[in-house]
Amino acid sequence: MFFLLIKWIHVLSAITAVGANITYGIWMARASRQPDVLPFVLHTIKTIDDWVANPLYFLLLVTGLTMAFILPIPLTTPWLLTALALYALATVLGMFVFVPVFRQQVRLLESDGPQSERYQALARRARILGIVVGVMVLIITFMMVVKPRLWG
Repeated sequence: MFFLLIKWIHVLSAITAVGANITYGIWMARASRQPDVLPFVLHTIKTIDDWVANPLYFLLLVTGLTMAFILPIPLTTPWLLTALALYALATVLGMFVFVPVFRQQVRLLESDGPQSERYQALARRARILGIVVGVMVLIITFMMVVKPRLWG
């Protein structure tokens, strides 16, 4: 029963975190057509990331490792090792590249406005980084569900 509870928390966390992140593109696309709401949208995305998505990504790591130890599945299992490496890379990109770009995007929006070249360039960079991290998360999700035989 403990394992099933951990698995339920893991799946629910994945649905919520990934689902929240997938909506950011829609929020930004709609807000770009109504620049007066851009500050609200960027601050809301930041709030959702800080209080929902990112804590759940951490919980996903904890519950995933817990399940791996309960079963037991060696962390060197190719699909799991690949997913963990992508998780680490996505975390590093998110924390040390995307977050500073996003913060600067908010500052530029407030100081230069949504039509400035500097804001537009940073918004494009944030969008590309978001897509890259999002694709990594989708690959991780694929690894977790399909558990493909990669090597060995």
